[in-house]
Amino acid sequence: MEKIYDVLILGSGPAGLTAGIYSVRAGLLTLLISGSSPGGQLTQTTLVENFPGFTDGVMGPVLMDNMRKQALKLGVSEITGIVERIDFSQKPFRVWAGEEEYQGKSVIIATGTETKWLEIPSEAKFIGHGVSSCATCDGFFFKDKKIVVVGGGDTAFEEAIFLTKFASSVTIIHRRDKFRASNIMQERAKANPKISFVLNSVVDEILGAEKVIGIKTKNTISGEITEIQTDGVFVAIGHIPQTEIFKEAIERDEKGYIKIGHTANGTRHTLYKMMTSVPGVFAAGDVHDHIYKQAITAAGFGCMAALEAEKWLSEQK
Repeated sequence: MEKIYDVLILGSGPAGLTAGIYSVRAGLLTLLISGSSPGGQLTQTTLVENFPGFTDGVMGPVLMDNMRKQALKLGVSEITGIVERIDFSQKPFRVWAGEEEYQGKSVIIATGTETKWLEIPSEAKFIGHGVSSCATCDGFFFKDKKIVVVGGGDTAFEEAIFLTKFASSVTIIHRRDKFRASNIMQERAKANPKISFVLNSVVDEILGAEKVIGIKTKNTISGEITEIQTDGVFVAIGHIPQTEIFKEAIERDEKGYIKIGHTANGTRHTLYKMMTSVPGVFAAGDVHDHIYKQAITAAGFGCMAALEAEKWLSEQK
């Protein structure tokens, strides 16, 4: 007879691993499917100083490895693989990774998001060495430095304004002649003496050896190449929630983030804030959260989803 897990957790970032820790401690038979990026986006960072409990900070990959070891030690079962197909139309819920099928009485989706990168050859080389997608995570390391922010929406402007707390100057680079950011965000940025703007331009190359020392921009109208000195490049052109596989099964918003806390007919869950439109299927972390997007909030959401899954399962009995 095929094993039926109490909880299937899809994703192995802070949300998924924390959910696993809480699930097994509640005595639930738990399987975690690690996904395409085991450990999540923190594995692409260097020093993390804003996760509580580490007075000297902790390297992102080390933090995630410790979380994983803790979850496995407590009894979480793990398989490395990518979820390729799901069936939430009947219980137990069914999930396929590779050629194998896994069944669960409940599911916690913690597949997270992927950063939209510039996708230029020199970019990947400097991720964690001057190229970042998170001002809150890495802004502190650029105290009194020159910084470039790439993007034209609210996220880019929020990142730029935040970075002025540390940087000597911030340059926003946008490929069009008009910004998509809200008027109030534009007004705040334009009123900040540390922020300047380069329009109708894209980043063509990131310069440096061991770390970033500058960029080359290309004017989208004239084709002119300009070199700009900078110590850091923050990419703020958006994130892509990893939810495409769930689009037929659960409710998502217009950007693809999973909706939580309400049923398929739109009524609010009174007890289950992390439940999706399918009873018994929960979501946790960046996969539904497009506001905070922090490791600590993702972990908190993972805890909440696991506690709710435990409560929901007990009620089914």
